[in-house]
Amino acid sequence: MCTGSCAKCLGGTLIPFTVFGFLANVLLFFPGGRVIDDNDNLSDEVWFFGGILGSGVLMILPVVVFLGLKNNDCCGCCGNQSCGKRCAMFSSTIFAAVGFLGAGYSFIISAVSINKGPKCLTDNSTWGYPFDNGDYLSDKALWSKCQEPANVIPWNLSLFSILLVIGIIQMLLCAIQVINGLLGTLCGDCQSCGCCGGIISERNGISHPKYYGETLTIT
Repeated sequence: MCTGSCAKCLGGTLIPFTVFGFLANVLLFFPGGRVIDDNDNLSDEVWFFGGILGSGVLMILPVVVFLGLKNNDCCGCCGNQSCGKRCAMFSSTIFAAVGFLGAGYSFIISAVSINKGPKCLTDNSTWGYPFDNGDYLSDKALWSKCQEPANVIPWNLSLFSILLVIGIIQMLLCAIQVINGLLGTLCGDCQSCGCCGGIISERNGISHPKYYGETLTIT
């Protein structure tokens, strides 16, 4: 597959995960599906905006860049379209790295929150974190330590697990684009260096050969 087309495919794939990550983080502000009376009683990790910032905002620019790579040649490089394609592919690796870091941030926040457990009203009528090192994950009987908000444990656990998986997928896709971008930098897109064929570009129905000295064919 041409490197530009591959990048466009990766960008399109990232879109739903970016949206789902953003929405999952927003839902965490409503523990148990209800509006909480005091925002100070929300889990601290919710305010780190792992899904909104990491898997959401920081992923938007890479998505836009990936989607436009197929037709982007950096306006050429000193009039050389092939060089421009390589420039565009190299820049995509930088944006892919930004996306990888954003997804990694969301992944870390989600993992910490799952291990820590939600903030809730405990048996002694105080708000805090009653669980230790993820012990509630293997012992559901411990869930009774949380009195309020209702169903906060399965709510937070489900949403942070979703963010965890989304973070992994986004990191994988961005890592693929880093490799794809480096290949595009060395080889150029298939339409500019002939990696997937012998055509450099097509303008006004004229096909230009890959190498100098070849016969120019007009169809």
